[in-house]
Amino acid sequence: MPELGWVIAGVALIGLVVLGVLLRRQAAQAIAERLTWERRSKADAASARANAQAAANVIEERAREALEDAERRRAEVETLLSAQRQELRELRAAQERRESRLHEREDRLSAEAEGLIARAERLDAQRTQLREQREELQAAEERAAAELERMAGLSVEDARREVVATAEKQAKLTATSMAREIESTAKREADRLARSIITTAIQRVASEQTSESVVSTVDLPSDDMKGRIIGREGRNIRAFEQITGVNVLIDDTPESVLLSSFDPVRRETARLTLVDLVADGRIHPARIEEVHERSLRRINDRVLRAGEDALAEVGIVDLHPELVPIVGALAFRTSYGQNVLRHLVECAHLAGVMAAELGLDVATCKRAAFLHDIGKALTHEVEGPHAIIGAELLRKYGEHEDIAHAVEAHHNEVEPRTVEAVLTQAADAISGSRPGARRESLEAYVERMENLEHIATKHEGVVRAYAMQAGREVRVMVSPDHVDDAGAHALARDIAAEVEKTLSYPGQIKITVVRESRATETAH
Repeated sequence: MPELGWVIAGVALIGLVVLGVLLRRQAAQAIAERLTWERRSKADAASARANAQAAANVIEERAREALEDAERRRAEVETLLSAQRQELRELRAAQERRESRLHEREDRLSAEAEGLIARAERLDAQRTQLREQREELQAAEERAAAELERMAGLSVEDARREVVATAEKQAKLTATSMAREIESTAKREADRLARSIITTAIQRVASEQTSESVVSTVDLPSDDMKGRIIGREGRNIRAFEQITGVNVLIDDTPESVLLSSFDPVRRETARLTLVDLVADGRIHPARIEEVHERSLRRINDRVLRAGEDALAEVGIVDLHPELVPIVGALAFRTSYGQNVLRHLVECAHLAGVMAAELGLDVATCKRAAFLHDIGKALTHEVEGPHAIIGAELLRKYGEHEDIAHAVEAHHNEVEPRTVEAVLTQAADAISGSRPGARRESLEAYVERMENLEHIATKHEGVVRAYAMQAGREVRVMVSPDHVDDAGAHALARDIAAEVEKTLSYPGQIKITVVRESRATETAH
């Protein structure tokens, strides 16, 4: 090591200094003796010895300083060596911890592999049982064919067709039963884990009830103010509607007027404008325009503050400054009555909880879930799905490709290919489908009910279909003469697959197929 080299060099230097001292002392003595032999004066000899002694003292002092410097360097080298040993011990401890975690992960994977092997063995046993049953059915078919030919005089071909039909029906029932058992067994563990994670995430997120409104009420000090709002020949109200872009509804409601607009930002700006005008008392077109511009600045400040508060709540500190007001504008937008910005905050918390349970990158999952609906702030300016708009916006301002992909894939405009995209879809579905989160308009609700019933009734054998529980369940009545028990299960799967393919809806829809046989006779 370099420090050890310095110590050895110091020791060598000290040795050389000491040797020099000894040599100089010997030289001084030789000089003194030579001066004595040369019969110089005692005074000169004493002076020479004194000078030699002084030189020796100087050399000893320098040697002592060299020894002290070497000792100090040795202490520094020992301190450095001690620090490096401590660092090596810490690195060794960290490596042992990592190895311990790797061993634990290997044990967990081994346990999961053993579970999969056991499940595969059970499936193999079930396949073996199914083959044995098929062989038994074939043997029964042969015996039935012989018996039918002997007793009924049927031809071999007719008997074969009859037995095949009977065996096919029996095999279909058996196969359907076993398929349901295998499917339920395979789903049980996954459903349990998913239910646990989702339940934990929902319980840890505080939810709020939402409602939707397209009007705002402005209180007036008196009914006389309505006339001033209208103005001479309606000049003021026309100017107000033209400048703000909202409709002013003045009816018989005492001391209040209504502002109507489907754009919540525009409606809130108009409300602030009218409140300031009523408080000031001066209402005319020029004053309306002045107050409206001031209200716009106030709304912009509120938008920026709402965006900053939401980012602080979810722990995002490095979002591009140009995206902050776009996020804040979502505080004034709703989707089925649910505030979009609160929906994004809720999705971020849900994704963070689920990511922590699954051992994923919590920060990335929260960021993707929080930004997934940012495109809704621009849908009135840019054409296209809000998911694609949001992804292009994030790419423009340098967001990571995984975040942009999760945003564009959360409504399946593109196929999700990362776990962050799938987790964003899950958080969006949980937040949108929880009780009290959203409200559908009457037209959309009726249309969804009709589509559900139409999908069910167009299948063969369906007599009636009813969409129940606000579209959470579809109950299908089938004719027992056209649909048997195995066909009922197959029909339920077909209807569920078609609903998933053709409709968009929050949560889940349960498909129930009812097959009922009735025998009726009349007693005379």
